[in-house]
Amino acid sequence: MSEIPDERRERIASDPFAAKLGVELVDLGPGRARTELTITEDLLNFHGTPHGGAIYSLADAAFAAASNAEGETALAMETDVSYFESVAVGETLTAEAEEVHVRGRTAAYRVAVTDEDGEPVASFRGRVYRPEE
Repeated sequence: MSEIPDERRERIASDPFAAKLGVELVDLGPGRARTELTITEDLLNFHGTPHGGAIYSLADAAFAAASNAEGETALAMETDVSYFESVAVGETLTAEAEEVHVRGRTAAYRVAVTDEDGEPVASFRGRVYRPEE
């Protein structure tokens, strides 16, 4: 495995949308990434549970980081998410992304979102297109 240059790591970690939500990049390697998000009151929906968009964004940030980690521009082609459980305010969620398939200019990723006990909260999958070779 190659090391990710600090400049690239910093560029990925400085994503303004992720920062606005409180998503933090905690690990990055070739084809993999881990992000974290602590659920706050302003991330709740009208039911008082974490908004699906916040959980999706946590997983999407890990997906984007993993797919762009090696320096090639990776553009999302499709994603989907399944939600399993809700969590309480103050809980920190973790999203772990890993590359599961590469063919030509496309690649597929799987992202597991878990709670502090490692229990599944959501499952995300995504495919990217790399316009450069």
